Amino acid sequence: MLPAERHRRISAVVDRAGTISTEALADQLQVSAETVRRDLGRMERRGILRRVRGGAASLAVVRQFGGEEASFADRAASHPEAKAAIGRAAAALVENGAIVAIDIGTTAVQIAHALPRDFRGTVVTPSLQVARVVSALPRAGVLLPGGRLRGGDLACSGPETVRFFAGIHPDIAFLGCGGVDPAAGVTDYHYEEIATKERILANSACVYAVADGSKWGRVAGYRVCAPGDCTAVITDGSASAALVAAVGGTGCEVLVV
Repeated sequence: MLPAERHRRISAVVDRAGTISTEALADQLQVSAETVRRDLGRMERRGILRRVRGGAASLAVVRQFGGEEASFADRAASHPEAKAAIGRAAAALVENGAIVAIDIGTTAVQIAHALPRDFRGTVVTPSLQVARVVSALPRAGVLLPGGRLRGGDLACSGPETVRFFAGIHPDIAFLGCGGVDPAAGVTDYHYEEIATKERILANSACVYAVADGSKWGRVAGYRVCAPGDCTAVITDGSASAALVAAVGGTGCEVLVV
Protein backbone atom coordinates (compact mmCIF):
# COMPACT_ATOMS: atom_id res chain seq x y z
CA MET A 1 0.00 0.00 0.00
CA LEU A 2 1.37 3.39 -0.97
CA PRO A 3 1.83 5.98 1.81
CA ALA A 4 -0.87 8.25 0.35
CA GLU A 5 -3.42 5.42 0.50
CA ARG A 6 -2.37 4.53 4.05
CA HIS A 7 -2.80 8.16 5.10
CA ARG A 8 -6.25 8.29 3.52
CA ARG A 9 -7.34 5.15 5.35
CA ILE A 10 -5.79 6.28 8.65
CA SER A 11 -7.60 9.61 8.38
CA ALA A 12 -10.93 7.89 7.75
CA VAL A 13 -10.48 5.48 10.66
CA VAL A 14 -9.37 8.17 13.11
CA ASP A 15 -12.22 10.51 12.12
CA ARG A 16 -14.71 7.69 12.60
CA ALA A 17 -13.30 6.41 15.91
CA GLY A 18 -12.26 9.73 17.47
CA THR A 19 -9.23 8.09 19.05
CA ILE A 20 -7.46 4.86 18.19
CA SER A 21 -4.29 3.09 19.25
CA THR A 22 -1.22 2.59 17.08
CA GLU A 23 -1.58 -1.17 17.43
CA ALA A 24 -5.19 -1.12 16.23
CA LEU A 25 -4.22 0.92 13.18
CA ALA A 26 -1.33 -1.44 12.43
CA ASP A 27 -3.70 -4.42 12.60
CA GLN A 28 -6.22 -2.79 10.27
CA LEU A 29 -3.60 -1.74 7.73
CA GLN A 30 -1.49 -4.90 8.05
CA VAL A 31 1.69 -2.91 8.56
CA SER A 32 4.11 -2.53 11.44
CA ALA A 33 3.46 -0.24 14.38
CA GLU A 34 6.63 1.66 13.48
CA THR A 35 5.22 2.39 10.01
CA VAL A 36 2.03 3.69 11.59
CA ARG A 37 3.99 5.90 13.98
CA ARG A 38 5.91 7.43 11.07
CA ASP A 39 2.65 8.00 9.19
CA LEU A 40 1.04 9.63 12.21
CA GLY A 41 4.00 11.97 12.60
CA ARG A 42 3.74 13.09 8.98
CA MET A 43 -0.02 13.48 9.19
CA GLU A 44 0.23 15.52 12.38
CA ARG A 45 2.71 17.89 10.72
CA ARG A 46 0.19 18.35 7.90
CA GLY A 47 -2.56 19.18 10.41
CA ILE A 48 -4.70 16.12 9.63
CA LEU A 49 -4.82 14.65 13.15
CA ARG A 50 -3.17 14.83 16.57
CA ARG A 51 -0.83 12.22 17.96
CA VAL A 52 -1.57 11.22 21.54
CA ARG A 53 0.14 8.76 23.83
CA GLY A 54 -0.29 5.33 22.29
CA GLY A 55 -2.14 6.41 19.18
CA ALA A 56 -3.94 9.25 17.42
CA ALA A 57 -6.95 11.52 17.92
CA SER A 58 -9.19 13.20 15.37
CA LEU A 59 -9.30 16.99 15.14
CA ALA A 60 -12.80 16.92 16.65
CA VAL A 61 -11.34 15.30 19.76
CA VAL A 62 -8.29 17.58 19.67
CA ARG A 63 -10.58 20.55 20.24
CA GLN A 64 -11.23 19.05 23.66
CA PHE A 65 -7.53 18.96 24.61
CA GLY A 66 -6.29 21.39 27.21
CA GLY A 67 -8.34 24.49 27.78
CA GLU A 68 -9.67 25.65 31.11
CA GLU A 69 -11.82 23.59 33.41
CA ALA A 70 -15.28 24.98 34.15
CA SER A 71 -15.83 26.50 37.59
CA PHE A 72 -16.75 24.26 40.51
CA ALA A 73 -20.24 25.77 40.64
CA ASP A 74 -20.84 25.19 36.93
CA ARG A 75 -19.58 21.61 37.14
CA ALA A 76 -21.69 20.91 40.23
CA ALA A 77 -24.78 21.99 38.29
CA SER A 78 -23.86 19.77 35.30
CA HIS A 79 -25.20 16.18 35.21
CA PRO A 80 -26.09 16.16 38.94
CA GLU A 81 -28.20 12.98 38.76
CA ALA A 82 -25.42 11.03 37.06
CA LYS A 83 -22.84 12.22 39.58
CA ALA A 84 -25.11 11.35 42.49
CA ALA A 85 -25.65 7.83 41.08
CA ILE A 86 -21.89 7.37 40.61
CA GLY A 87 -21.36 8.62 44.17
CA ARG A 88 -23.81 6.07 45.56
CA ALA A 89 -22.21 3.22 43.59
CA ALA A 90 -18.74 4.25 44.79
CA ALA A 91 -19.81 4.58 48.43
CA ALA A 92 -21.37 1.10 48.27
CA LEU A 93 -17.88 -0.31 47.68
CA VAL A 94 -16.53 1.14 50.93
CA GLU A 95 -16.36 -1.12 53.99
CA ASN A 96 -16.34 -0.05 57.61
CA GLY A 97 -12.85 0.25 59.04
CA ALA A 98 -11.33 1.12 55.66
CA ILE A 99 -8.88 3.88 54.86
CA VAL A 100 -10.54 5.60 51.91
CA ALA A 101 -8.84 8.10 49.60
CA ILE A 102 -11.30 10.45 47.95
CA ASP A 103 -9.84 12.82 45.36
CA ILE A 104 -11.11 16.23 44.32
CA GLY A 105 -14.02 17.28 42.11
CA THR A 106 -17.79 17.47 42.07
CA THR A 107 -18.25 13.70 41.72
CA ALA A 108 -15.83 13.15 44.61
CA VAL A 109 -18.06 15.34 46.77
CA GLN A 110 -21.03 13.16 45.81
CA ILE A 111 -19.13 10.09 47.03
CA ALA A 112 -18.65 11.82 50.39
CA HIS A 113 -22.36 12.67 50.55
CA ALA A 114 -23.24 9.03 49.82
CA LEU A 115 -21.23 7.55 52.68
CA PRO A 116 -23.65 6.20 55.29
CA ARG A 117 -24.02 8.21 58.48
CA ASP A 118 -22.74 5.29 60.53
CA PHE A 119 -19.59 4.86 58.41
CA ARG A 120 -16.62 3.93 60.59
CA GLY A 121 -13.30 4.50 58.89
CA THR A 122 -10.82 7.15 57.82
CA VAL A 123 -11.12 9.35 54.75
CA VAL A 124 -7.92 10.89 53.40
CA THR A 125 -8.47 13.63 50.87
CA PRO A 126 -6.78 16.63 49.25
CA SER A 127 -10.23 18.27 49.00
CA LEU A 128 -11.58 20.58 51.68
CA GLN A 129 -14.98 20.19 50.01
CA VAL A 130 -14.87 16.43 50.63
CA ALA A 131 -13.46 16.90 54.15
CA ARG A 132 -16.31 19.26 55.09
CA VAL A 133 -18.93 16.67 54.12
CA VAL A 134 -17.20 13.70 55.79
CA SER A 135 -16.53 15.68 58.98
CA ALA A 136 -20.28 15.70 59.64
CA LEU A 137 -20.28 11.89 60.00
CA PRO A 138 -20.00 11.21 63.74
CA ARG A 139 -17.86 8.04 63.52
CA ALA A 140 -15.63 8.91 60.54
CA GLY A 141 -12.12 10.27 60.73
CA VAL A 142 -10.71 12.77 58.24
CA LEU A 143 -7.05 13.36 57.38
CA LEU A 144 -5.99 16.39 55.32
CA PRO A 145 -2.59 17.28 53.83
CA GLY A 146 -0.97 20.66 53.77
CA GLY A 147 0.02 22.38 50.55
CA ARG A 148 -1.16 25.10 48.23
CA LEU A 149 -4.93 25.56 48.16
CA ARG A 150 -6.77 26.07 44.86
CA GLY A 151 -10.07 27.91 45.09
CA GLY A 152 -13.35 26.50 43.88
CA ASP A 153 -12.54 22.83 44.41
CA LEU A 154 -10.59 23.82 47.54
CA ALA A 155 -7.91 21.34 46.51
CA CYS A 156 -4.50 20.98 48.15
CA SER A 157 -1.44 20.29 46.00
CA GLY A 158 2.33 20.58 46.02
CA PRO A 159 5.24 18.73 47.67
CA GLU A 160 3.59 18.68 51.11
CA THR A 161 0.48 17.04 49.67
CA VAL A 162 2.49 14.40 47.81
CA ARG A 163 4.58 13.62 50.92
CA PHE A 164 1.40 13.22 52.94
CA PHE A 165 -0.04 10.64 50.55
CA ALA A 166 3.32 8.87 50.22
CA GLY A 167 2.90 7.73 53.82
CA ILE A 168 -0.66 6.41 53.47
CA HIS A 169 -1.79 3.14 51.88
CA PRO A 170 -5.56 3.34 51.33
CA ASP A 171 -7.71 0.23 51.10
CA ILE A 172 -9.72 1.88 48.33
CA ALA A 173 -9.37 5.13 46.37
CA PHE A 174 -11.59 7.19 44.10
CA LEU A 175 -9.93 9.46 41.53
CA GLY A 176 -11.67 12.41 39.95
CA CYS A 177 -10.70 13.33 36.40
CA GLY A 178 -11.35 15.67 33.51
CA GLY A 179 -11.59 12.99 30.85
CA VAL A 180 -11.42 9.29 30.04
CA ASP A 181 -10.22 8.10 26.65
CA PRO A 182 -8.98 4.68 25.49
CA ALA A 183 -5.87 6.13 23.86
CA ALA A 184 -5.07 9.18 26.00
CA GLY A 185 -6.11 7.50 29.25
CA VAL A 186 -7.36 9.23 32.38
CA THR A 187 -6.53 12.94 32.18
CA ASP A 188 -7.08 16.10 34.20
CA TYR A 189 -6.66 19.87 33.96
CA HIS A 190 -4.29 20.91 36.76
CA TYR A 191 -0.66 19.94 36.28
CA GLU A 192 0.34 20.61 39.88
CA GLU A 193 -2.27 18.08 41.11
CA ILE A 194 -1.20 15.15 38.91
CA ALA A 195 1.60 14.04 41.27
CA THR A 196 -0.91 13.65 44.11
CA LYS A 197 -3.17 11.50 41.95
CA GLU A 198 -0.21 9.38 40.89
CA ARG A 199 0.79 8.80 44.52
CA ILE A 200 -2.75 7.82 45.50
CA LEU A 201 -2.85 5.45 42.53
CA ALA A 202 0.49 3.85 43.43
CA ASN A 203 -0.29 3.34 47.13
CA SER A 204 -3.92 2.16 47.05
CA ALA A 205 -5.04 -1.47 47.08
CA CYS A 206 -7.75 -0.71 44.52
CA VAL A 207 -8.49 2.46 42.58
CA TYR A 208 -11.68 3.56 40.87
CA ALA A 209 -11.77 6.51 38.49
CA VAL A 210 -15.14 8.29 38.53
CA ALA A 211 -16.40 9.99 35.38
CA ASP A 212 -19.90 10.79 34.19
CA GLY A 213 -20.76 10.21 30.53
CA SER A 214 -19.82 13.73 29.43
CA LYS A 215 -16.16 13.04 30.21
CA TRP A 216 -15.82 10.05 27.87
CA GLY A 217 -13.76 10.89 24.82
CA ARG A 218 -12.64 14.14 26.42
CA VAL A 219 -8.89 14.65 26.79
CA ALA A 220 -7.75 17.18 29.39
CA GLY A 221 -4.27 18.61 29.27
CA TYR A 222 -2.38 16.27 31.62
CA ARG A 223 -2.28 12.49 31.80
CA VAL A 224 -2.91 10.75 35.12
CA CYS A 225 -2.66 7.12 34.02
CA ALA A 226 -3.69 4.52 31.48
CA PRO A 227 -7.21 3.15 31.97
CA GLY A 228 -5.75 -0.26 32.75
CA ASP A 229 -3.86 1.19 35.72
CA CYS A 230 -7.21 1.56 37.50
CA THR A 231 -9.23 -1.26 39.00
CA ALA A 232 -12.29 0.13 37.23
CA VAL A 233 -14.00 3.27 35.99
CA ILE A 234 -17.42 4.06 37.46
CA THR A 235 -19.69 5.90 35.05
CA ASP A 236 -23.34 6.32 34.12
CA GLY A 237 -25.47 5.08 31.24
CA SER A 238 -24.90 8.16 29.08
CA ALA A 239 -21.28 7.17 28.41
CA SER A 240 -20.49 6.24 24.79
CA ALA A 241 -20.92 2.47 24.40
CA ALA A 242 -18.07 2.36 21.88
CA LEU A 243 -15.68 4.17 24.21
CA VAL A 244 -16.76 2.04 27.17
CA ALA A 245 -16.00 -1.08 25.11
CA ALA A 246 -12.63 0.34 24.03
CA VAL A 247 -11.61 1.16 27.60
CA GLY A 248 -12.80 -2.28 28.70
CA GLY A 249 -10.48 -3.71 26.07
CA THR A 250 -7.50 -2.18 27.84
CA GLY A 251 -8.05 -4.45 30.83
CA CYS A 252 -9.92 -1.87 32.89
CA GLU A 253 -13.37 -2.87 34.10
CA VAL A 254 -16.14 -0.31 33.53
CA LEU A 255 -19.00 -0.17 36.04
CA VAL A 256 -22.05 1.49 34.49
CA VAL A 257 -24.65 2.71 36.99
